[in-house]
Amino acid sequence: MELTKVINNMQIDFIKGDTKINIKDIKYDSREVEKGDLFICIQGFKTDGHKFINDAIKKGSIAVLIDKELTDYNKDITYIKVEDSRKAMPILAKNFFEDPLEVIDLIGVTGTNGKTTTTYLIKDILNKSGYKTGLIGTIEVFNGNETIDSSRTTPEALDIYRFLDEMRENKVKYAVMEVSSHALALNRVDTMQFKAAVFTNLTQDHLDYHNTMEEYATQKAKLFKKIKNDGTAIINNDDDYAELFKKQTNKPIITYSLNNDSDLKAKNIELSLKGVKFSIDDLSFDLNLTGKFNIYNSLAAIGVARGLGLDDKIIKDSLENVTGIPGRFETVNLDQSFNVIVDYAHTPDSMINILEAVKHFDHNNIIVVFGCGGERDKGKRPIMGEIAVREGDSVVVTTDNPRSEDPATIISEIENGIQDSKFDTPYMIVPDREEAIFEAIDQAQEDDVVIIFGKGHETYQVFADKTINIDDREVARRAIKQKMSES
Repeated sequence: MELTKVINNMQIDFIKGDTKINIKDIKYDSREVEKGDLFICIQGFKTDGHKFINDAIKKGSIAVLIDKELTDYNKDITYIKVEDSRKAMPILAKNFFEDPLEVIDLIGVTGTNGKTTTTYLIKDILNKSGYKTGLIGTIEVFNGNETIDSSRTTPEALDIYRFLDEMRENKVKYAVMEVSSHALALNRVDTMQFKAAVFTNLTQDHLDYHNTMEEYATQKAKLFKKIKNDGTAIINNDDDYAELFKKQTNKPIITYSLNNDSDLKAKNIELSLKGVKFSIDDLSFDLNLTGKFNIYNSLAAIGVARGLGLDDKIIKDSLENVTGIPGRFETVNLDQSFNVIVDYAHTPDSMINILEAVKHFDHNNIIVVFGCGGERDKGKRPIMGEIAVREGDSVVVTTDNPRSEDPATIISEIENGIQDSKFDTPYMIVPDREEAIFEAIDQAQEDDVVIIFGKGHETYQVFADKTINIDDREVARRAIKQKMSES
């Protein structure tokens, strides 16, 4: 595409060089640049893309987008100076990929917990309703034909549009996307409009980035200003921040709840280890998913489906046939005498939700395995330590993704919450995550429940100097086999 079309509708400070050149592709990672590409310089949290301009040019970049002045300009390269490269990226991407959202309806789900499960449920309902549906989220991206592992909840704008372009090629009608607070704060979805926007809940997380809950809520609420004229807002009416989200839109709103009055209020609730039962209006559901939190997730999906005018029978049939979501309350069952559950929960609220769900089932002791991620909200570490010893009967504290932080420091901050609590629940510190899982399963007796928190579907662990392969589910299977062979 000619560069003049790529930079259409952008606020530009100045241009040095030829704009009649043809751009083959756009990249923001200099390592991926190929001949004929436009390179976007992003000033990130850890590094500055402007440092890699020469690398990009050596690899074949013919144009560079910058948001700060350079000391030297290559006369053979075209430079476009803007105020903020991050804000420019979604405009560039929309232009370059000729806006796939002209033919694809986008559904966005935001909230602290439940985003992944809710997007899967929505996708299933749409598929069963006869619509080819794509997915962009924490676990994976599905472009209509193939699945790609995901590296972040909401990708950069350029990547989102690239996925949407693939979906258009694959004749996708709807795309369901998890929309994180980071994505909204960092302008990744600025140029996108949504057919439906869902708010699941808001609890403490990401305060390392947003500083306050109010700022966190404000960023998430931006999604509801982006609903199309014929779109719908779907809002959890039991959440303390529901009114804030309602005020962001003048489009139709569908509310859902278990407690407060709403358009979709779950009644006749029955919980078991095998699933949940509930009804709304004259429609009853018997799901394989368990826990109250999955009733909320299901109600959110029903709200989207109702907003799109889909058939209740298809909605019911779809939800009742979902067997599980990877790494979300996922059981590891080798016919052992105790239960093992792996869950992605890594916030205080999500941890409580899982533990409360388990307490509704027949069980003996609850053994909790968890750690906290590095470079993330430090304030939740002692809170989660206190929750673990309050709700569990035995606790094994370990590592999560320490990233650049010292694992011992993270663990000590968790331990502060344990020691400051009034509970004398026995706990152990086992920094090696695999050893921690083996220890917890070794402790387990008949009808105990081992809950392994934090990693869920992830198959790796990130340290300052390395990334190792580890899958909690696979480790648990090996630990169970060893225990069974020794008994």
